[in-house]
Amino acid sequence: MTHPLNGRADALDLFRDFTPEEMQEVARVTATRAFAKGRVLYTPGETGEALFLLREGAVQIYRMSAEGRKLVIAHLLPFSFFGEMRCIGQGMYDTYAEVTEDSLILTMNCADLERMLFSKPQVARRILEAFGRRVLEAERQLEDIAFKGMAARVAALLLREAEGDEVVGLSHQDLAERLGVYRETATNALNELKSASIIRIGRKRISIIDRERLRRAAGA
Repeated sequence: MTHPLNGRADALDLFRDFTPEEMQEVARVTATRAFAKGRVLYTPGETGEALFLLREGAVQIYRMSAEGRKLVIAHLLPFSFFGEMRCIGQGMYDTYAEVTEDSLILTMNCADLERMLFSKPQVARRILEAFGRRVLEAERQLEDIAFKGMAARVAALLLREAEGDEVVGLSHQDLAERLGVYRETATNALNELKSASIIRIGRKRISIIDRERLRRAAGA
């Protein structure tokens, strides 16, 4: 039976310079599970026993406020890894990980990961680099919250998420959760940009009409 890592394992940056024999060892020590949309993989304060490797689907890393609002920290797509801090005895800093599309996820237990870190120091460096990028993204989010109005934050998010001049698959609720605000707040900001003829809003589709003005609205 073909292991899910085979064929596209090189897309996992974590293992990008592994030999075929080393990839076979990775395949040997990873287990594959299918998770349905909505499954929560871990909750705040947990320590765990595995590194997660997303093979197919999507996973959301988020926090919850005392008022019950969700703030999405990261939206992970195939060939991302997460949960690495669990393997060094740290809690997850009040974060949840939730499957947002039916997903195929590989897990590597922490003992196997630790052995790999000793034999392949570049893997440890890549994990630290990924963690650093996530910290920078969290700092950017905090800066936006502190210094930007809601319309500017929405404009910046649309620019980041756009493929060409379209943002597809992002509902008003999704947008609100990415920004850590109520749905009505996000909707009001979208309508402000729509009224200015900067964007056009459809069902789970937002079209950018004037990218330059959207950039200015975002403060970019």
